[in-house]
Amino acid sequence: MTLRRVPVALATDPYDVVVSDQGYAGLQEALLAAVPGARDGAVLVTDDTVGPLWAGAVRTALGDVPLTEVSLPAGEVHKTSATWLRLVDELLAHGVRRTTPVIALGGGVVGDVAGFAAACTLRGLPFVTLPTTLLAMVDASVGGKTAVNHPTGKNLLGAFHQPSLVWAALDTLGTLADVEVRSGLGEVVKTAAIGDASLLEDLGRSGRGLSGLDDPMEVVARCVAVKARVVAEDAREAGVRMLLNAGHTVGHALETALGHGVLPHGCAVAVGLVAEARYALARGVCEDGAFPEMLRDVLDRVGALTSFDEVDESRLLRALQADKKGAASSISVPLPVRAGVYTVVPVSRDHAPLLWSHHP
Repeated sequence: MTLRRVPVALATDPYDVVVSDQGYAGLQEALLAAVPGARDGAVLVTDDTVGPLWAGAVRTALGDVPLTEVSLPAGEVHKTSATWLRLVDELLAHGVRRTTPVIALGGGVVGDVAGFAAACTLRGLPFVTLPTTLLAMVDASVGGKTAVNHPTGKNLLGAFHQPSLVWAALDTLGTLADVEVRSGLGEVVKTAAIGDASLLEDLGRSGRGLSGLDDPMEVVARCVAVKARVVAEDAREAGVRMLLNAGHTVGHALETALGHGVLPHGCAVAVGLVAEARYALARGVCEDGAFPEMLRDVLDRVGALTSFDEVDESRLLRALQADKKGAASSISVPLPVRAGVYTVVPVSRDHAPLLWSHHP
């Protein structure tokens, strides 16, 4: 069995991200070490797509750990306060205690909703994530940001709630739809762009999709290492963690304008990365004149850039100007200096439309 452990070295409550190419073998031991209260029971939260595929493997791996299962409707469109409240009701109905872990099996939506429910129920339950999508493995499952969407914008209701353990079973990637793989690769490229220039260079030589990656385990582990380093330094996004929002200012606005769930998150981020890099060059922040188009070429090569229907630009610009990251008069936007080096720059809310004007 091949396992890669990437530590998230928080000052309090550090945890491991385990990347495995042998499914969930060893999960029970890791769970009980991280959350001893799991011996008395745990709640497995999944969705109606992932559950039939992988819940059985998790049950088998956890052996005699008593499990209560809750299934949510699948998809970004269900990442709402109504779904969150339904899950809280289920947790309370099942009599959870403060030692009862909530285990999220699924992609970013399941992880976000389950994590937010765990953060709020009984003022905080232990939280474990078993990400089953590439995007969740390299981004959403690490760092403790949990949230649901609001009609005004994406992820506007939420809490910071760090997991006790993350277990990424690479086998699950084999059941992903192509569009989900491409979405995850958008976040892979983002992570490389902000913190691993050599990985970005490697991706520029790769092919399309997962089959184009020489070593998926190495790619996932390197992306997790970048995020773990940033989160350990800034757990609650007071400074350097803002860099992880590269591509997200434009990307979130695009998702809001199109309707949550219409364009996969990582593909929206890919559009945002290019737009923001071009803006950075025009503004004089980016020192490498070739970087924006190199970034675009890498995103296109792995398949993360996709077409989307005509967008309501007035709604998109309103979403841009309402972005939650920043102060009253400005938005904090991570912009590239060069490959592997980004900096956070305040952009006036009045000038936010200029970010979209550079979209590919």
